Amino acid sequence: MKRPFHAGVARWCMALLLVVSATAATASAPGPQRFTLSNGMTLIVQPDRRAPTVAHMLWVRVGAMDEVDGASGVAHVLEHMMFKGTPDLKPGEFSRRVAALGGRENAFTSRDATAYHQQLASQHLEAVMRLEADRFARNQWSDEEFRKELEVVKEERRQRTEESPRARFFESFTATVFQTSPYRRPVIGWMSDLDALTPQDARDFYRRWYVPANAAVVIAGDVDVARVRTLAESIYGRIPAHAVPERKPRDEVAPQGPRRIEFRAATEQALVALAWHMPKLAAPDAQDAGSQDALALTVLSAVLDGYGVSRLDRALVQGSTGSRLADSAGASFGLTGRGPQLFTLTAVPAAGVAPEQVITALKAEVARIAREGISAAELQRVKTQWTASETYKLDSVFNQAQELGSHWVNGWGVDASPQLMARLQAVTAEQVQSVAQRLFGDDHLTTGVLVPDPTRPRTAAPAGPRPALSRH
Repeated sequence: MKRPFHAGVARWCMALLLVVSATAATASAPGPQRFTLSNGMTLIVQPDRRAPTVAHMLWVRVGAMDEVDGASGVAHVLEHMMFKGTPDLKPGEFSRRVAALGGRENAFTSRDATAYHQQLASQHLEAVMRLEADRFARNQWSDEEFRKELEVVKEERRQRTEESPRARFFESFTATVFQTSPYRRPVIGWMSDLDALTPQDARDFYRRWYVPANAAVVIAGDVDVARVRTLAESIYGRIPAHAVPERKPRDEVAPQGPRRIEFRAATEQALVALAWHMPKLAAPDAQDAGSQDALALTVLSAVLDGYGVSRLDRALVQGSTGSRLADSAGASFGLTGRGPQLFTLTAVPAAGVAPEQVITALKAEVARIAREGISAAELQRVKTQWTASETYKLDSVFNQAQELGSHWVNGWGVDASPQLMARLQAVTAEQVQSVAQRLFGDDHLTTGVLVPDPTRPRTAAPAGPRPALSRH
């Protein structure tokens, strides 16, 4: 059922009022500050005195893209092993000590980075800094501990990938989209690589990449900048300096024509995915043509799938221009990252609708914008929602720390967020129409279809008890 127009206007106005009030509450807070410790480690501090809490993160600029063939998944496995001890801590003791301080902690690995984080009362910041510095500098574990945790990681892969037809489809799709970029490998690793991974593989990866000059400590919350800097120098700055290994370029080869895969699996519904290789944003203040296009592509993605009644939802899911074609449809664009980026359209065809019909409809929505452009109201709606989301993000010290760390991984400064928002706010409807006209040719397109096939065997769970998944 369509919502009344006046209700939509009321919600929009309320969002603006909330943005204004939230902005006023945080406008007086000092901005983030960045320092380099004596051993080359980066320190970023964002004071936020609204509550006596703090978010502490340690970022390492190493992820799945830094692995080599045959050892995929080692960055993620090492993340697990970082919880398994130091000369002074037994396996699991790190987590128990953070919990005893009343804090929460976890970690994650991506293509571009690995990050470890804790949230707790600001009075315990020094204690958690000492814990984190200790395991960063002196992580150690037995071969037996590695073998046990590797089984946990393999179980994670089974539950989240092997037993999910959609996950396996997207894994194969990604490996087709990227031919030479390390982005083609899954972050969790191929199962055959996990089977062959050794304790020494993880130890070598740790010694190679976990060096101060390749890491950043990011702290946001109820802190004094000068005191935090002094603490960081005395705790983290004492870790011996080592050179960051040279990174050789592993760029994606330019596509020379369309690619297509059909992935057949025992699943109830089909799924289609379209991905185009696109330029990315080099830096928040970059003025090159590729960066300008990347900003416009971000707006295009939001117009297609950035709010409740966006274009893809109206056209394919609600069937506003004809019959209902899909149960869901979406668009995404990777604006930033250490590797190449994609513009992706996905949809789940409705019952009785052929995947090819949905593929045609997805392309048609981009073609319609290329032909007719977007309205001023659509553009303003997207920008208003971005302003609101950026403001609401300030309510979480963890989100502030995560954003600052992500920018550091990309080589950006601490003022990247306001710069980026200013650039996005300046994107015009004409720029959005231009990228829709120029950048969606078939030469850079990969098409994937998940095809339901009842003759395919379902992935069977292994016999016997299964390892429990850890939080990390």
